[in-house]
Amino acid sequence: MSKLPAPADLLPHRPPFLLVDELVALDPPESATGIWRLTGDEYFFPGHFPGRPTLPGVLMCEAIAQVGACAVLASEAHAGKLPLFGGLDKARFRRQVVPGDELLIEVELGRLSARAGKGSGRVTVDGELATSCDLMFVFADA
Repeated sequence: MSKLPAPADLLPHRPPFLLVDELVALDPPESATGIWRLTGDEYFFPGHFPGRPTLPGVLMCEAIAQVGACAVLASEAHAGKLPLFGGLDKARFRRQVVPGDELLIEVELGRLSARAGKGSGRVTVDGELATSCDLMFVFADA
């Protein structure tokens, strides 16, 4: 089994906005699974919320998009492209996510064309659903 690329090898994102620490499965361009480990040192926790640090739900949606982008960008057919959000549907936030949690981020991509695509993803923590959403994206030249 070959070693999977690091998310930073595929994505243009960099800290503090690289929200995937590791890829644990990659089947380009159809699916990917990644992990994001929250240490509590992340920039947003002091302000969201003071005394009760909670991961913002929109950042979980962004993490889903980044894992999906890894699946797309690992495909030679989409090399040199940049997938940008085109829409977000059916976002649901089911549990609070806090410092110390490890997020398992699973994304499956559906229809892909040369210009756009769709997918769906979910975040679980300890096997419990935290977030799910459908996403649409368009391709720009990188």
